Amino acid sequence: MSGVRKLVGSLLWAVLLPGLLVLGADIGQWVMWLGVVVMLATVAVTACLIGGIWHRAGAATLACFSGFALTLFAGPAVYEVYMKSYGDPAPAVVTEVVDTDSRRGAEMFCTVRETGGDRETYEVSQQENCFGQAKEGDRVEIRKDPLGLLDPRLPDSPDDRSTTRITVGIAAGLTSLTAATTFYGGQRRRDW
Repeated sequence: MSGVRKLVGSLLWAVLLPGLLVLGADIGQWVMWLGVVVMLATVAVTACLIGGIWHRAGAATLACFSGFALTLFAGPAVYEVYMKSYGDPAPAVVTEVVDTDSRRGAEMFCTVRETGGDRETYEVSQQENCFGQAKEGDRVEIRKDPLGLLDPRLPDSPDDRSTTRITVGIAAGLTSLTAATTFYGGQRRRDW
């Protein structure tokens, strides 16, 4: 295989695979099961391509583990940045905060009602930033998805201002690691 063809192919896969993992994580914020299917299919393609076709087992293992971890951070990172950047602010009041115990452990839910506009009521979970920072009766400014696909997001508490930056930084690092490992595996492939 020529060096240019190997370089172009490696670059293509190094962009495509992490991109599909981030896409799967983003879809998972909207429809969980579909995001999981996209993520698992992409991890399987990563393992087959790098480990099976290119014969780079170590690179395949690292790319799969970093790709799986990427999906855990990329979805929340994109959601937080999207809602902070494009979400429509709406004044609301917290009407109820519930701390439930389910099979998966403790989980918090906040019920918020808009004080202006449509006066809609939303039940948001920890995925939408309900971690007990708002108490019943608190006035908050929620961010609503302009497309109407995602649940509104509660604001960060005053002592959690840097969590979005940390989440985005981890997601960017894992994206880079997955892309670099894929590129390395493609460049060092063994054609038997």
